[in-house]
Amino acid sequence: MKYLLKDFEYYLKNERGLSINTIKSYTIDLKQYALFLDKYHDISKPKFIEKKHIGGYLKSLKKKIATKSMARKLTAIKVFHHFLLVEKEVETDVSKSFSAPKIEKNLPQVLSIDEVVSILERVDKTKPLGLRNSALLELIYGSGLRVSELLDIQMEDIHLNQGYVIVKGKGEKERMVPISDMSSIALRNYIIKSRELLLKGNQLNYLFINNEGHQLSRQGFFKILKKLASDAGVKTDCSPHTLRHSFATHLLENGMDLRTLQSLLGHEDITTTQIYTHISQKRIKEIYKSAHPRAKEE
Repeated sequence: MKYLLKDFEYYLKNERGLSINTIKSYTIDLKQYALFLDKYHDISKPKFIEKKHIGGYLKSLKKKIATKSMARKLTAIKVFHHFLLVEKEVETDVSKSFSAPKIEKNLPQVLSIDEVVSILERVDKTKPLGLRNSALLELIYGSGLRVSELLDIQMEDIHLNQGYVIVKGKGEKERMVPISDMSSIALRNYIIKSRELLLKGNQLNYLFINNEGHQLSRQGFFKILKKLASDAGVKTDCSPHTLRHSFATHLLENGMDLRTLQSLLGHEDITTTQIYTHISQKRIKEIYKSAHPRAKEE
């Protein structure tokens, strides 16, 4: 099935518009699936795959991997079998009757507004790296960007006078996201006073540069944020995505409607955005319990 997997990769990228990371995950999952079929059932052609073979493969994984990983592997198999049907490699989609296992949804960690401010205040804006860090944090929290979107921004994507940035989200889909006034100030300071110094003569179009004059990596940003959060005394486990979650939650708490938030976050499905309503409700309960004199027993 090797040639089919190559065609499937092309299909995912050019027809489904999936991200590179998703395509890589699906490809790895399907290679494992193909190895299982070949090893245990001597199946090398998709027309010989039956429901019992898929069921056997999923059963073999059950005690080895987490439910979330199982759900992703089944999704990869279902997308692959749909592709086989479209390409007329098979007459029926034998994966259709399989349902994804129920995944326990853990609410993401969220910082309070005070915690975000305390992290921002730890940045030393007298140094080039500090000016960059200030721009990074103001933009990711002020616009709710994914870390990949933030670090892939090119110089021409930033429109400070008009107050927006163009970002590429999942599946290479572009969207226009507003920039806050605080982000604009931090970005101007960084671009004017710091970026050229960090480039060290390199010609690079990425907005955010590391200390060696190259594009700042995810790991680099993660370390910066961890250090600042620790210095600020923030106890909540903090990652770049925590700032995105905090952005969404704080906007909902201040009255933004779900549809507008969905658009800002670049979610295709509003059910993904709805998780933030659960976070808001949980936080409201926590605040109520800590503030109301008769909310809990003494």
